[in-house]
Amino acid sequence: MNRKAEARWEGDLKAGKGNIKLGSGAFEGPFSFGTRFEGAPGTNPEELLGAAHAGCFSMALSLALSTAGHVPTSVHTTATVHLEKGEKGFAITGIDLVTRAVVPGIADADFQKAAEATKTGCIISRALAAVPMRLEAHLDNA
Repeated sequence: MNRKAEARWEGDLKAGKGNIKLGSGAFEGPFSFGTRFEGAPGTNPEELLGAAHAGCFSMALSLALSTAGHVPTSVHTTATVHLEKGEKGFAITGIDLVTRAVVPGIADADFQKAAEATKTGCIISRALAAVPMRLEAHLDNA
């Protein structure tokens, strides 16, 4: 199974512009120095990385919970990718995952254990193992 994405860049770093396109056609959008490093409106590679991580984590946590006999009603995850300038230039210095789930019949301790295991075990987390990750997991059962 192979997944593809592509990017095209035109011009120099500061004044240039680019376009990112997913192989599935589900997303295509412009990016620039401003959207990546200056907070201008638009997308950037780090935001797309965060989306991939949040999606992977949510699916993997759902699998872990279901396998343990607790099928979740919902799992919602936000990934914040921290991009900071250091001595060697810009780097991803951390990823914060915040997940909220509704999982009938599970104890919070069991939910926390599954969430922690998923933080290091989901496919994208394993690919990004060199990046420090923090997790906040909230069980929102009423």
